Amino acid sequence: MSVFFECTYRGRRHVGLDKPEPGAPLVLYPLAEETDLRRTALAAGRDRAALVAELTSGGGRVTVPDFETGFVRFRPPLMPASAGDAMVSGFMQTHNVKVGADTQSQPNWFLKGMGDCLKVPGDDLAVPSSAVALCEEAEIVLVYVTDDAGEPRYTGYTFGNDLTDIGRFKRHQGHLSYAKLCDAAVAPWLFLDEPPQRVTGRVTVERDGGPGWQGGFTTGTKALHYGLGGMMSELFSYGTLRRPGLVHYVFIGADRSSFHGGYRMTDQDRVTLEFTSHGVTLSNRIHWPRPVTAAVEG
Repeated sequence: MSVFFECTYRGRRHVGLDKPEPGAPLVLYPLAEETDLRRTALAAGRDRAALVAELTSGGGRVTVPDFETGFVRFRPPLMPASAGDAMVSGFMQTHNVKVGADTQSQPNWFLKGMGDCLKVPGDDLAVPSSAVALCEEAEIVLVYVTDDAGEPRYTGYTFGNDLTDIGRFKRHQGHLSYAKLCDAAVAPWLFLDEPPQRVTGRVTVERDGGPGWQGGFTTGTKALHYGLGGMMSELFSYGTLRRPGLVHYVFIGADRSSFHGGYRMTDQDRVTLEFTSHGVTLSNRIHWPRPVTAAVEG
């Protein structure tokens, strides 16, 4: 698999050319501040050799020692400088385990937010105080960059957690749009390959430092009821989504979750998704401020 990522180290932009491994040195290459990785990725396509040549053309190489990894801040893959130039969205009930007799010919699509709703491992995931019941959704995330001609071009994939207010959706299925307005987590690594056919992993939800719920998941293009090509062609047939320079992060659906297993999340729970088949882990704490009810004076 070909992978690259962006981060800041001591306040300066860098890229890495492989997924970091625990205990291994973190090798980075400085980026000029004006570098637009969207254009770099478009120019290289998924040609790793061309991409590596462009990303390392400025010269220089930095090896970050273990005691300085705290100065490294990872970014979502290809995230633009302006959050308004990135759109986070997805499809729901795409997996075979969720379809029924009344399944539509095209899955529902939702808007999750602009780029600032997308977090990396270690960040808190914020949800509205009015949320009813939450669930994690372990998913493949497709990354597209819209070129100057208005054509969204696939650049690669990563993995994410589409945190959802499933309680609101269960109360009223017409409220899907509201249910999705929670933060999402995404791995910083951009895999420069076709979306994987099969991904397996495990979810762990911790409460007060101890285990609250655990369960496995299976996803990937083989788990989809719908053809991925048809899903994306339909989505990008709408001109309003084809603004040049816009980066799309598209979640393609999930297996069952802790909610389906009977678990109910609360504020400060920590959700860890281990995409074990691909060596990727996302771990984030839930920030769910609940409304304060004022005391009534007698």
